[in-house]
Amino acid sequence: MRVCLLDFKDIKTPIQRALKCKKEGNVYFKTKKYNEAIAEYTKAIDICPKENKDELAIFYQNRAAAYEQLKKYSFVKADCTKALELNPKYIKAVLRRARILKQTGDLEAALKDMTTACIYEEFSHPDSLVKVEIILKKLVKQHAYENWANKKLFMPNQLFIECYITSYSTDPVFSRLRCPENIPEFFKKPLQALKDMKYDDIILLCTEIIESPAFNSLPSTKLEVLLLRATFCTLLGKYDPAFQDLECILNIEYASDDVKINALLKKANLHLKFMDIDMASMNFELAISINPRYSDIYYHRGLLYMHMDKLNKAKDDFKKALEYNPNFSMACIQKCYTDYCIAKLNKDVRLVEAAVRAFEKVFEKYTNFPECIFCYQYYRKMMSETQQYQKADIYFTKIIKKYPENTSMSLVYLQRAFLQFDWSGYSDKAAKYLKKAIELDEKCSSAYEALGIIEIKRGNVEEAIKLFDKALVYCHTFKELLNLYYLRDAAKVELNIKNQFGDKYFDFFNRYLSPRML
Repeated sequence: MRVCLLDFKDIKTPIQRALKCKKEGNVYFKTKKYNEAIAEYTKAIDICPKENKDELAIFYQNRAAAYEQLKKYSFVKADCTKALELNPKYIKAVLRRARILKQTGDLEAALKDMTTACIYEEFSHPDSLVKVEIILKKLVKQHAYENWANKKLFMPNQLFIECYITSYSTDPVFSRLRCPENIPEFFKKPLQALKDMKYDDIILLCTEIIESPAFNSLPSTKLEVLLLRATFCTLLGKYDPAFQDLECILNIEYASDDVKINALLKKANLHLKFMDIDMASMNFELAISINPRYSDIYYHRGLLYMHMDKLNKAKDDFKKALEYNPNFSMACIQKCYTDYCIAKLNKDVRLVEAAVRAFEKVFEKYTNFPECIFCYQYYRKMMSETQQYQKADIYFTKIIKKYPENTSMSLVYLQRAFLQFDWSGYSDKAAKYLKKAIELDEKCSSAYEALGIIEIKRGNVEEAIKLFDKALVYCHTFKELLNLYYLRDAAKVELNIKNQFGDKYFDFFNRYLSPRML
């Protein structure tokens, strides 16, 4: 009887034997004998009763850790997944799988796992929130680069192109339309398309001239054909061909000063699209070295200084642009707005009020398109910042009555919606203005984006994603792509959270992360 008792005492249960294997596996793991550790963890998994789910999940997670050390990532992912099937709230397994998914490039799945981990941790670990941000940034850039490489390009709307043309007050090509009698015969078709606003035809018409056998024997004005093609390649978003045409112009000795300067300015602005401020600045300096009294140089460099928050330098450049061309409307508008920005930065109430009054006089001076659009854009910002919403709305009401169905009014409705956001939040009235903007211009990317944000606030996440996808089709710059993919990918995470956890964690990104990370 005594022997029997000893035999019974020595008999171990399956879970005890499994735990012993796990313990031995841990010893191997600590001494970096990962294959031996895997063998012990596998024994533990095989021995463990299926009803011991929590212990079994640990064995799988431990084996995943050993596989990770051996860089066997598919096995890591499989074992973490098995652990989570057994224990869905096993944070260690969620975090490990998220890390491996990120490492192997499955960023969407990694983002989903990291977000789930944050929720299970009840947002008590700031490091996990930071990892969500890091993965989201990486995913956004991946999507943006993939889109940009294959993006179907659209020419901007008529108003945008008119604004662009107006910003080059001494452009040698655009200026030819003011003296049609001086247009060379070979250049007439592209310039007629420019005059008739048949902007989609211009690149092809210029290419026909450039690729013709007679091109090399044409006079030096033929470089203006290259300049016009580069201009519309830029507008279309074909930046590499634009760079090539501009470089070609700048490498030709007989190019006129006006053509060279315009090419340098457009090259500088191309560099700015890729945030290369040093190269842009160098091109502005080269243009100044050719003709320091050329007004367009200072206007465009002033915009760069505005972007860099160097307001006093911007103001000086806008003043120079007006000194060398007193009729330069865009420089006048920008200079007045910069005066306001400087006064606001200095918290000088008297100067802010004076700047607003001066800007209202600009309204009276520039009542036609495209200049008035810039006036409304900046005036809306000024009135929102000084909380004079009703006053601004009166101006919007006036212009809408004047041009009720003009397609160029799309941007006015867009600005009125933004005013409404500042005034009363994401209201039905703002949504109504945005829908009108789209009705007038179906390619108004910013209106789709803003409507998407409204739908997010309303909890209509699926509708928001559709609107962001629509905006992605019509946006023109890589920066816009980044911003839109941030919104769309964040919305997709919101949808996953809603489907997994219901409305408990609604508006996850605005509540728990920085509101805009790009």
